Amino acid sequence: MKRLKAIPALTAVFMTAGSIAACFSCKGGRPEATPHVVRNSPPNWTDRAELVSRRFHDVYTPCWEGAYGAIGDAYLYSVTKDSALPRFHLVDHDLTRMCRGTWVDDRAWICLAEFKWWDVTGRTDRRLVLDARQRYIEARGEGRLSHHEGFWSWYNWPPQRTNEQVFTNSNMNQMVTVACELFRATGERQFLEDALRVWDGDKNLPGIERTWYRGNGVWEGRGGRAAFGNQLPWLGAGYCSVASALYRATKDQRFMKIAIETARHVTSPSTGWVDPNDFYQIQMDGNGAFVNFLFDAFAIAPEELPDLPAKIEKMLDHVWTNAHGAARVTLHRETDHAIRNGWNPAGGEDGYNVDEIGTVHAQGEASRAFGILAFALHGGPSGPKP
Repeated sequence: MKRLKAIPALTAVFMTAGSIAACFSCKGGRPEATPHVVRNSPPNWTDRAELVSRRFHDVYTPCWEGAYGAIGDAYLYSVTKDSALPRFHLVDHDLTRMCRGTWVDDRAWICLAEFKWWDVTGRTDRRLVLDARQRYIEARGEGRLSHHEGFWSWYNWPPQRTNEQVFTNSNMNQMVTVACELFRATGERQFLEDALRVWDGDKNLPGIERTWYRGNGVWEGRGGRAAFGNQLPWLGAGYCSVASALYRATKDQRFMKIAIETARHVTSPSTGWVDPNDFYQIQMDGNGAFVNFLFDAFAIAPEELPDLPAKIEKMLDHVWTNAHGAARVTLHRETDHAIRNGWNPAGGEDGYNVDEIGTVHAQGEASRAFGILAFALHGGPSGPKP
């Protein structure tokens, strides 16, 4: 990836007071980190996102973990217009040739990466839409859109395989987000009907809102390990993305209201879920997804959620500076800008390969988070246009 000129300082509306940056210099084109140096000037988030992305490219694999970073790179491309990024994801590592995926939400992330690249490259490459459509139809044809637990939802496994261990991600329902984008891209009503069935249910059975939503941003479901069993990872933050997609597809204000309420709730220190100062999630992995969910809500309601970019900035500055020099585990490996999969500076989270640093899973999530923040601060709210 080519080295770009520094983006001008952050606009005052999104600047975080007292931002702390890790100083770095370049020798022979390779950045050398000087850990824990405090600067008064704000950090350049585009530079940081590029460095995280470079490591992601080094460890890239063409499956769901690669889709995480592909989403971040799409947001980064919106800021930099670096031609190396679409070449990486649309030519050298063609998104449409990614693995089919096992878990249903992993399939969804591949589709959402395709939609994001379709969006940022001018919505002209119909291959991306057609491949997302085929992936969705295959998952639906396998029976993964089901009501076998008494409510409508997307499941990792079809009903005949319900004895399989249930992975947390199955109930993030990101295939609903995919369905909404397919409806907007193709005009095919069936996709929107699927999405609304999962959310609202039908005349016989409820959907996810009546099953899990308690109002004021609170989602409640079966507990369990963070990576297996827990029905609502990230306190239900995934429904920021689902509700935002439904709002874009329908313009129904009730979806915007739930997205806003959920984003506010999951970022409130009163829940005990996020750190009261730096807003990283204390208990779990998958932090790039967490940032993605929050930004999807911000993208449809920036005036109602004006503090979200600053909270995300604090979260990622906490990672970049290794908790401002106080972390007991490495969050940011400064030699190659590898990022840890969990962001608790004391470690000990419950999650999926939380201790990994710089692997495709961890780095893909990090690339997504850093790319989105660079866009939030330098590009403004996006997502497919309402």
